[in-house]
Amino acid sequence: MLKAVQILCCSSGLTRLTKTRTSSTLKLSTFSTSPRKTLCFNPTRMSSSSSLPGSDPLPKSPTFVSGDVRKIKFCQWCGGPTKHEIPDGEEKLRAICTHCAKIAYQNPKMVVGCLVEHQGKVLLCKRNIQPSHGLWTLPAGYLEVGESAAEGAMRETWEEAGASVEVVSPFAQLDIPLIGQTYVIFLAKLKNLDFAPGPESLECRLFDLDEIPFDSLAFSSIYVTLNLYLEDVKKGKIKFHYGTINKRPGSSPSDIRAFSLDYHLQP
Repeated sequence: MLKAVQILCCSSGLTRLTKTRTSSTLKLSTFSTSPRKTLCFNPTRMSSSSSLPGSDPLPKSPTFVSGDVRKIKFCQWCGGPTKHEIPDGEEKLRAICTHCAKIAYQNPKMVVGCLVEHQGKVLLCKRNIQPSHGLWTLPAGYLEVGESAAEGAMRETWEEAGASVEVVSPFAQLDIPLIGQTYVIFLAKLKNLDFAPGPESLECRLFDLDEIPFDSLAFSSIYVTLNLYLEDVKKGKIKFHYGTINKRPGSSPSDIRAFSLDYHLQP
């Protein structure tokens, strides 16, 4: 939620997230030298079976995390062997170096990409790599150290689609706890029509909204993003969306309907 809050803030002032007693509405207040602005969000749980067509419902289950701390056998700093304990003041099992005592923390990775619009169409790429080889996706990939989320999204769009784009606004942040990823997707527009598949793509093309290949999409995150976009287009207003994609434990990355979209927030 914090990242979504930071993206939506209108200034670099302090923020406060509050929940009213009489309503489930969350209010974000921005404090700065300018007059106070308040953004309101209505949290809902979007079941994949009821809100997203063709999806499988996800039964209630505990949170699963993809990172297995016991696989960390050696210290990344000094190379010493690790032990696996819960450090004082913490709640999770960690890998602790038996030589230098440093703790190896496992943190989620950020995936950034662009939902590129052009004359009522969206740009998709057919993957030339695993996982989900041969399936369609938005141009996206891991954020690199030294670049902003928007810069990374534009770089990935250039690398995968050979497209030069201008970021318009953030569109969605989707957290996937099961695999330790956070997706940040930006709306973008083409600077020109000169695009072509990069090494990681078999094909790139603009799809009319009613021709989007939902049965051949690569990932649940892309499935959710495009469905949210279509809903916004139908309503005539593009919004920013935040949600948590809870994947069914044991499902493959290409099993794009084995999820629920929980705690869906939008202005």
